[in-house]
Amino acid sequence: MIKRMFFPLIAITFILSAVSHYMHWGAEIEFAFAGLAILFAAGLLGKATESVAHYAGQRIGGFLNATFGNAAELIIAIFLIKEGLFEIVKASLTGAIIGNLLLVLGASALAGGLKYKEQNFNVHLAGQNATLMLLGVIALFVPAIFVKTEHISTENTMTISIIVAAFLIFAYLGWLFYSMFTHKDMLEDHMDTQADHGEKPAWSRRTSIIFLLIATVMVAFISEWLVHTLDTFSARFGLSDLFVGAFVVAIVGNAAEHSAAILLAMKNKMGAAVEIAVGSSLQIALFVAPVLVFISLLFGQQMDLIFTTIEIAAIGVAALIAISISRDGSTTWFEGKLLLIVYAMLGVCFFFV
Repeated sequence: MIKRMFFPLIAITFILSAVSHYMHWGAEIEFAFAGLAILFAAGLLGKATESVAHYAGQRIGGFLNATFGNAAELIIAIFLIKEGLFEIVKASLTGAIIGNLLLVLGASALAGGLKYKEQNFNVHLAGQNATLMLLGVIALFVPAIFVKTEHISTENTMTISIIVAAFLIFAYLGWLFYSMFTHKDMLEDHMDTQADHGEKPAWSRRTSIIFLLIATVMVAFISEWLVHTLDTFSARFGLSDLFVGAFVVAIVGNAAEHSAAILLAMKNKMGAAVEIAVGSSLQIALFVAPVLVFISLLFGQQMDLIFTTIEIAAIGVAALIAISISRDGSTTWFEGKLLLIVYAMLGVCFFFV
């Protein structure tokens, strides 16, 4: 019954979101319908990428899920940049990184751990992910320290941001080539492949790709409608831009990763769940954030890579505990609970900023 209602619910929520936006029903109603619509669209996105993974392999499937899941985050950020809302953009990027490392990975480890005593995944991949996470933290931390201690002038801040952004993009592209080609076999998760044995994909390869594209287009429209409600919504409820960007926008934008990663973990495919959660965070830190620096220039804006001290601290804390828990190539329900506790503590602190 639920499966039969899934597609009608996607269509209904999308239509309601469109109507509320164009008929100007009010920021609260528009935000609620847009948030609900993007959750269903993200659910379709997650299901489609899981189906693609059956044909392309779990690593490619996890990468596609992270990429298409981050499409919502990227699209939302582009519209925010167009409006000149750089602080919300940086807060949403921060929220996406800590949300994936703490909320998505934590919920996946908890859900999978309640069903399986211990879940294992490729330890080589875990080690490489840990190193890349540290690179992302360093790339955000070092320029910010130099700028905030006035060792770099305000005039040179944008130049530094462009150079660092270019290095990060170069590093991420190198990681893709390394992980998908030269060292693909070493990083492949054979446990997930065994878990796939005998399981049939939801749709054909062609249908899965079509649904991926449809869901991405839907997310693009809904994201634009959602952005237009943020100013009024945050002012109405007395929420700071930091909290709205880091938690509200990030949770909605990461809905695809949430649903897919938890579903895969409950099927004992923790490797794919880690690839989605950690891989998505890496993609945000090493690719999406740097790309947005260059996109801002196309709009005649100048968004630098200098995050606030609070945002850098949150990202550093999230990376530290995620590395500590995942580097041994295994997770349990207790470790998942610890990640969720850290996420809740950060949420409380961000709320009262």
